[in-house]
Amino acid sequence: MAGKILVVTYYWPPAGGPGVQRWLKTTKEWQRMGQDITVLTVDPAAATYPVQDESLLHECAEIKTVTTPATDWFGAYQRLTGRKEVPYSGFANQAGKPGPLQALSRFVRGNFFLPDPRKGWNRHAVRAAKRLLADGTFTDVITTGPPHSTHLIGLQLQRETGIAWTADFRDPWTDIYYYDRFYPTQWARAHDRKLERTVLEEARRVLVVSEDLKRTLLGKSARIDSSKFLVLPNGYDPEDFTPGLKPSSEPHTAVLAYTGTLSLQYPVNALVDAFRHTLLAGKSFVFRMAGKPADEAVDALRALEAEFPGSFQLDLLGYLPHRESVQALQTADLLVLLIPDLTNNRGILTGKLFEYLGTGRPIWGFGPTLDGDAHRLIQDNQAGSLFDPTEKGCLNASIALQKALDSPGTGASNPSAYTRSALAMELLNWMRTSPRS
Repeated sequence: MAGKILVVTYYWPPAGGPGVQRWLKTTKEWQRMGQDITVLTVDPAAATYPVQDESLLHECAEIKTVTTPATDWFGAYQRLTGRKEVPYSGFANQAGKPGPLQALSRFVRGNFFLPDPRKGWNRHAVRAAKRLLADGTFTDVITTGPPHSTHLIGLQLQRETGIAWTADFRDPWTDIYYYDRFYPTQWARAHDRKLERTVLEEARRVLVVSEDLKRTLLGKSARIDSSKFLVLPNGYDPEDFTPGLKPSSEPHTAVLAYTGTLSLQYPVNALVDAFRHTLLAGKSFVFRMAGKPADEAVDALRALEAEFPGSFQLDLLGYLPHRESVQALQTADLLVLLIPDLTNNRGILTGKLFEYLGTGRPIWGFGPTLDGDAHRLIQDNQAGSLFDPTEKGCLNASIALQKALDSPGTGASNPSAYTRSALAMELLNWMRTSPRS
């Protein structure tokens, strides 16, 4: 069975955002199950987090945590661009066409800091991990990415100590939707792909969040063994939900809620078009957003607000602590889901989708409907509908939205298979029975 486990993760409280949730919740559940868990992470004083959420610190207070220094390669990026903000995934907080310095900094990042600038943590993490492993009591080490440089820590530890190493992919590596925005040269792309192949070939086990991501990664090399993969989606923690919290039972203007990133790679135009069709049909609603949307997305929605005064209201909440973000979902009448409108987007299963399911509220939005993993999950749970971001899809989405505004429905009736505790148990059972060599 799985014994003493070392989890290596860059993102850990006080870091906020979706990258923290998967292993914060899994380790918490494993500890409740009596597992001996140690988390190795970067010292917050040396880390570069796009967002922080100190409200999460209480959840990991009882989890044994070891922190190390890190070499700050992101500091060079900030000095080069003159920006104080760390880029969000997909550059959601960097609107418009990049200026000369910004474009240069992206080129430097995509061609000289491979696989990513957070590799400056690796040598410190490897040194600390070896000290931890020296007593011979650990049976497993797990690395999670992004940042995918973290997997190189697991690779080195397995090669030098023989410990069984599991690589967890929360997102693609060289197929991530914003990869080309780093302007990688042919050499850089080839080098990055070689690192990716090596990790996939040598890891004893590989976790992925969706079936499509598994297919993508298996296609990287004929030497990758499909039997060592487990598709383990993200999930939701019932403890993050406020019992009994739901939309008002009094007559009110319907509230549509969206949480998380909204960069220009998302189907913003389709969303605005569907909203406009719905407003032209005489409907009224509030669109509430928690997170960091791109300025252009906000501008498009503000223009819609000016076009339909009194019928459409944009409510920007900014970045919220995780529990408050969940409360915003619980009190909404309808939850909006948007999958980035890109090639190879079929396997995108955002972490918030499972919190959407957990609310029991209906889901509406845009994403790939042909073989799309998110679409299939929503359909299987009878939780709502996604539509293709096409002209026809916008019209169909508007019709569905009008019906939902007239008669609010319900979402997933029994999403318990996606609780963090159920998924943590599934993972632990798989590790107990899968080979370590």
